[in-house]
Amino acid sequence: IGGFSAKYTFSSIVGESATMKKMIATSRKAAQNDANVLILGESGTGKELIAQSIHNASPVANGPFVAINCAAIPNSLVESELFGYEKGSFTGAEREGRPGKFEMADGGTIFLDEIGDMPYNVQATLLRVLQTKEVVRIGGKYPKPVNIRVIAATNQNLLDAVEQKAFREDLYYRLNVLTIAVPPLRERGPEDIALLISHFVERHNMEKQTDITVDPEVFD
Repeated sequence: IGGFSAKYTFSSIVGESATMKKMIATSRKAAQNDANVLILGESGTGKELIAQSIHNASPVANGPFVAINCAAIPNSLVESELFGYEKGSFTGAEREGRPGKFEMADGGTIFLDEIGDMPYNVQATLLRVLQTKEVVRIGGKYPKPVNIRVIAATNQNLLDAVEQKAFREDLYYRLNVLTIAVPPLRERGPEDIALLISHFVERHNMEKQTDITVDPEVFD
C-alpha cells in the first residue's frame, strides 16, 4: 500500500554521547527479531525516529510502515481506524467498507504512538489482535490474518496507568517485550549539543540558501 513508508534510518540519528550509543545499540538488536517493542521517552525526544530506524533495519524493511497517533483520533473512531469495517456496518461508513491500519501494515510494521491514550475499551480488542495475529473488521464475521511487527511508544508511565485502571496490565506486558528508553537532551552529553547545532545550521543553510556559521565561543 503506497504512502506508508519509513524514511529514517539509524544513520539519521544525530548523537555520539554514551547514552545515545547505548540506546542505538539496543535498538539495532531489537530490529533483528520480531518481538514487540515499547519505546519510552518524553515528547520531542524522537520516538518515531527510533521506530522508523528499527523498521528499516529489520527483516520486514521492504514492507509498509504504518504510524498511527492514538491521541489524535477521536475515541469513537479508534476501533474503525485500527481494525477497519465492513460495508454498511455503521452510519457514515464508506459503501465498500475499509481496511484498518493493521491490515494496511500486513507484512511490515505498525507504530502505535501515544499508546497510553488508547481508550480502555479498545485495548481489549488490541490485545486479542496481538495474541491471535488476526483482525476482525467492525461488522465483519471472519478474521483476517495479519503478519505484523508492533512498535508502541508513549511519554506516559504505563505502570502508573495500570495501577489507576486506565491501561490493561495484560496489554502492557504483551507490548513491553523489549523496552527502549530515548533520553532527553539534558541527559545526553554536551558533545551531542554541538553536533545538533551543527546539524540544524547546516540543514537551514541548505534549505534557505544562507551561509550561517556558529562562533566556537557559542559552543563553549
